Order: sequence, then C-alpha cells, then structure tokens
Amino acid sequence: MTADVTLRPTLIVISGPSGSGKTTLAHSVARAVGCPAICRDEIKEGMVHAAHGGTAPDYVPAPGDELTARTLPVFFGVLELLLRSGVTTVAEAAFQDHVWRQRLEPLLGLARLRIVHCTVDADVAFRRTLRRARQDPVRRAHADPDPERPPDQAQHRVNYQAFRRISLDAPALEVDTTDGYEPGHDQIVAFVNGRA
Repeated sequence: MTADVTLRPTLIVISGPSGSGKTTLAHSVARAVGCPAICRDEIKEGMVHAAHGGTAPDYVPAPGDELTARTLPVFFGVLELLLRSGVTTVAEAAFQDHVWRQRLEPLLGLARLRIVHCTVDADVAFRRTLRRARQDPVRRAHADPDPERPPDQAQHRVNYQAFRRISLDAPALEVDTTDGYEPGHDQIVAFVNGRA
C-alpha cells in the first residue's frame, strides 16, 4: 500500500521592472524545474491577437488600457487553477507591491512562495526595451517605448527607479541579469526548489 502524500506546489514569482530580464529567466527556470511558466505579457499578447489578429497593427496600447485590465484576472485565474491542481508554477510579471500584493496573498494558502527579483541598471533596461520593440512585432501589444520616438532616457531612469518590488513574507532572491545571472542559474534553481 502506498502512502497518500500531498505536497503543496511552489509558486515561483519572477519579477522586476521592464527590461530586467524576467521573462527570459522565467522560461529558463520553468524548464529547469519542470513546470509551466505563466507570463502576464504573453497572456495579453494572446488577447490582442484574438481581438485584433496577427501582430495587431490597428491596436494602440496604453498603460492601463482595456486589454491590460482584462489580463490581470485571467493571469491570476490561471495561477489559482494550476496551484489548486497541485502544479508548481512560475509566475512572471512586473509585480509591484501596491498593485499585485492583494492578488498574490490569497494564493499563499495554496502554495509555497519563492520570489526572484530581477535587477539590472536602468540604462541597460532602457536599451533592452528599445531593442525588443524593434525586433519583436508581438511586443506591439504593450506600451513599450517606441524605438522611432524613444522617451527621454533620464525620465525612463526615474520611472525605473520608482519600481516597488513585491514585499511578502517569503524567501526572496535578487538576481542581477546584466551579463548572464548573478547568482548563477544553478543557484537560482536550487533556491526555488527550496535547497538554498
């Protein structure tokens, strides 16, 4: 006879400001752990595709636009469904404390929480956001800086530094993504698996 052991899944929150490398890290961690990565921006991109087709040339994103507002409950609904089903999950978004805490707290009863906060210099993040806007037409779903008319870099730096990371009573790890990962990828995976 086998024992019925039910272990709580882990919710791995990967956060940071725009251009901090969180999406790339989220998919890499999910592959290493063997679990899904649920990325808020990818959900919105799918909504834009459904509502406007293809790369959505007629869609003009803005901070807090209608599709952005619709994305939030879908994102958390997917997370809740997976966690209630016992699935360890990577959740990736720009989790700012004043916006996201109230939606994350109800999930704490369903999973062990690990927070990974991505950091990089504001100027590096600025260059990354411009590069991805040029190279990836799907990014038109977001209010990223327009590479043809980029915003003032000093203002971007002020906005970047105003980011307020999620603050919950849970193990947290800061990862510098400037050139690879510091601490290294193996240490990040050990942390999210609860071995560091």
